Amino acid sequence: MAFDVASVKPNNSSDEPHSNFPLNSGDFYTPNGGLFSATNFPLISYIFFAYKLQGNQGLTLASQMPNWVMTEKFDIQARAQGNPTKDQMRTMMRALLADRFKFAVHAETRETPVLAYALVKPGKTGPQLQPHSKDAACETTVAQPAPDIPNAFEQIVKGGYPELCNGILGIRASVPGRSRLGGRNVTIGFMADMFNQRVNLGRPMVDETGLRGTFDFLIEFTPESRAQADPDGPTFDQALRDQLGLKMESRKRPMEMLVLDHIERPSAN
Repeated sequence: MAFDVASVKPNNSSDEPHSNFPLNSGDFYTPNGGLFSATNFPLISYIFFAYKLQGNQGLTLASQMPNWVMTEKFDIQARAQGNPTKDQMRTMMRALLADRFKFAVHAETRETPVLAYALVKPGKTGPQLQPHSKDAACETTVAQPAPDIPNAFEQIVKGGYPELCNGILGIRASVPGRSRLGGRNVTIGFMADMFNQRVNLGRPMVDETGLRGTFDFLIEFTPESRAQADPDGPTFDQALRDQLGLKMESRKRPMEMLVLDHIERPSAN
């Protein structure tokens, strides 16, 4: 699959990046008639979108990239026939990256040091990590924004969890200088992978709790990288233990990762 028409242009402005749907690994998407419209994103964002990369694989691939891939911004406008799904948009973006940026990767499995999630107390999770109720309403489609409709990503339900399911979202923290994350209907493995993208501890995070099924969770901590961080807040490791009942253990595991073969600045439209 490929876009019927596509335009790639450098963007040197200081404007905020914007896209007509979220360029993330989640399922949040409203079919829009085949339009892909994104402005002022670094190339790495388009690569993450195209290959549905998150935490572990994303950080590993990003570490192999030349600096311009992370810093130079591009506008991509493209159109496809029909009403493609988000994953079909990803496939078409892969073709565009190969055509315009000569982007190529391959997969390898390597023995890798990891941080493995385990239960602090066998058979018991923390107070803010609960099994997801199959009877609970779970919205995954983001409605088209309107002046009188609040931002769907900021809506919460009983218990303080985000309204949207199948992803991890930032939520307003209870104390300034902290980060608060929440999710509904997600696996522990998905949580570990996405936490690595939010809190980079230098090694992939993986699930070895043995827990099955999906969960709802909330976690609040003081990020080390924030300039005006709350000095009294828990570290990520402390919050993981006290709030979710999980701990991280250093281990080695074989992991599949993407290896960069080639990339270059874009060809002319």
